[in-house]
Amino acid sequence: MNNERRNGIQEIRDSLDDIISQIEELKDEEQEALDNMPEGVQQGTRGDRMQEAIDSMDNAISSIEEAQQSLNDAMQ
Repeated sequence: MNNERRNGIQEIRDSLDDIISQIEELKDEEQEALDNMPEGVQQGTRGDRMQEAIDSMDNAISSIEEAQQSLNDAMQ
């Protein structure tokens, strides 16, 4: 792989880092909102949906990190 393509992949990796940061920020906000709810609400339907959203954001972060690793492999 030539340097131009490597640089292109690196730019994509950098963009993915930014996306991960944005997702983590939103996830943290959602977790904080959930934590600040009364316990009864946390354990109800709304709390369940919020926890599912948090879990989904964790899964998205993991998937992006896997994509980054694949890009690293491609650059070698």
